[in-house]
Amino acid sequence: MPGNTFGHSFRITTWGESHGKALGVVVDGVPAGLPLEPQMIQKELDRRRPGQSQVSTPRSEADSVEILSGIFEGKTTGTPISMMVWNKDARSSSYDNIKDLARPGHADYPYMKKYGIRDYRGGGRSSARETIGRVAAGAIAKQILAKYGIEIIAHVISLGTVCARPMPLDVIREDLEKTPVRCADMEAAAKMLKEVEEAREEHDSIGGVVEIIATGVPAGIGEPVFDKLDADIAKAMMSIGAVKAVEIGAGYEASQMKGSQMNDPFVMEDAMVETKTNNAGGILGGLSTGMPIVCRTSVKPTPSISQPQQTVDMKEMKDTEINIQGRHDPTIPPRMVPVAEAMMALVIVDHMIRSGHIHPNSMLK
Repeated sequence: MPGNTFGHSFRITTWGESHGKALGVVVDGVPAGLPLEPQMIQKELDRRRPGQSQVSTPRSEADSVEILSGIFEGKTTGTPISMMVWNKDARSSSYDNIKDLARPGHADYPYMKKYGIRDYRGGGRSSARETIGRVAAGAIAKQILAKYGIEIIAHVISLGTVCARPMPLDVIREDLEKTPVRCADMEAAAKMLKEVEEAREEHDSIGGVVEIIATGVPAGIGEPVFDKLDADIAKAMMSIGAVKAVEIGAGYEASQMKGSQMNDPFVMEDAMVETKTNNAGGILGGLSTGMPIVCRTSVKPTPSISQPQQTVDMKEMKDTEINIQGRHDPTIPPRMVPVAEAMMALVIVDHMIRSGHIHPNSMLK
């Protein structure tokens, strides 16, 4: 199974399955000399781990990270950094009765068609637990970017039928973690929680939208043709399991605007070139403009729902019915927030190294 590695100059390879012994990541291309704080990696993993609120699965995992290589005396050595998290609370028996059934909304059927074998326990490699490696690697990328004044914040702007009001960045930063749904609009957050609970009571699930904002990215980051910055961001976000659509800046609304409305006028501010508006989402021609990079991802409802659903027995090749048991998230966007931040960080740090803004060999230079 190829396709487990992401990145060009800053590369990550994730490994492991949902109910296997462990999951992890190997991060290659980290410059030497970076003071690496393991607690910052753990903090990010704690943000994504399950069992923390009523909007997540009750599966209880500590997700404690073990750094196996690439660190000496508290600093990166420039060699691959390997990190691992043990699975502690997997209950594989919940999948024994449905191991031959194609779960609607899951990748069971195409996996069998492609490989002829799959780890049916918790979805195996296609499980959301694969994102542990992304978040751990993203935590390193975030620490690098912080040294260049770059900040990445993601938040939930819609959940089910509830949409949040646009909020200033400082309010998002301050209020993001005050509610389990990770929405900075407290009024909307309360309504979101209600919808999540209603969906849970109905043995159903809901989707939503996660917005990711990157500030402090200098102008000129990216490549102008096939490796456009927004193209790589879109790939990064679409590689997250439940994401079904990505938009940059005005996104879909751009198709309804006139050029005079869409174009962002350039202005001088404090001897710097900026734009009065940011419909471009901080990217023009595949290159960063210096304005905040704004991306939104549409996330589908959790496919594992405790309702009878029509499906096919892949072994007997006949129609049947499936009733999925086990522990599942009633909604995905709140737990996806740190994953989306990590993927944005990985793309930006990769392009920063490729463009020469970050020395590829040492943070000491």
